[in-house]
Amino acid sequence: MEFRHEPVLLNEVLQWMNVRADGVYCDGTLGGGGHSEAILKASGGTARLYGIDRDENAIRAAGERLQAYPGFRAIHGNFHDGKMLLEAAGAGPLDGVLLDLGVSSPQLDTAERGFSYHEDAPLDMRMDRSQGMTAAEFLNQADEREIMEVIRDYGEEKWAARIAKIICEHRARKPMETTFDLVEAVDAAIPKAVRRKDDGHPARRTFQAIRIRVNDELDPLETAIRDFTDCLKSGGRICVITFHSLEDRIVKRALKTLEHPCICPPKAPICTCGRKPVVKVLGGGAIPPSAEEVERNPRARSAKLRVAEKL
Repeated sequence: MEFRHEPVLLNEVLQWMNVRADGVYCDGTLGGGGHSEAILKASGGTARLYGIDRDENAIRAAGERLQAYPGFRAIHGNFHDGKMLLEAAGAGPLDGVLLDLGVSSPQLDTAERGFSYHEDAPLDMRMDRSQGMTAAEFLNQADEREIMEVIRDYGEEKWAARIAKIICEHRARKPMETTFDLVEAVDAAIPKAVRRKDDGHPARRTFQAIRIRVNDELDPLETAIRDFTDCLKSGGRICVITFHSLEDRIVKRALKTLEHPCICPPKAPICTCGRKPVVKVLGGGAIPPSAEEVERNPRARSAKLRVAEKL
């Protein structure tokens, strides 16, 4: 598989990362290495950059792509463990961190990975195929209530209860094994009139939800942002790209808490908790892609960039 992926919000990342020569950076979601390559180029090839990814295909592809940069080092692991991984690598304080929380195009487009509802393939959906429960194992083992809650909470799917019921009826006859098994369950659960009015594929929310659950994408996110902020130098910046409202709310809340950590009562005359601001949020909130980028790359449509600077 050729691991090529067009990096989203690339110009915006370079602008807000404030890349400098001899800087030290971390791309916590390395993917195909597009953002990392741009950061290394912007530094004049003098930066050190640690790229973390749990997908071994991404590690191999980025290693080949960036082999001309002596300061690049790939680390196989989960960005949720980024602080520990960077300490083990001897990275030292960072000038910048990037987290692109989207699924890479090669993962979506490679049928056997099981992320796509357009291709019939084994229901896998794991970012790191060397460990963890597959989507099929989750759907065949979890009870109906848990499946419903995952689809409702992570997919924001209003038909979650009926989809979970149909999945359980399906697996009683035959185990859930392929992506089309899941698509058929969604189709059977959502009325045709509703499906016709849907702007996108009716299974996209359910697939998103199961992928998030299988890869444990949301629960450790806020802690990971705090940990990466700890790794920054004063003046260093963290840039986070989100693609759906659930993760964007978590990122927004995490950065807001770091900017305003005080827990004293609002009417207290002075702060007694002793918690000081850690970052300053930049960019006025969420930064969207340009119209030109969305036209060129429709997958960038839902992307948002949030940036903060370490105080």
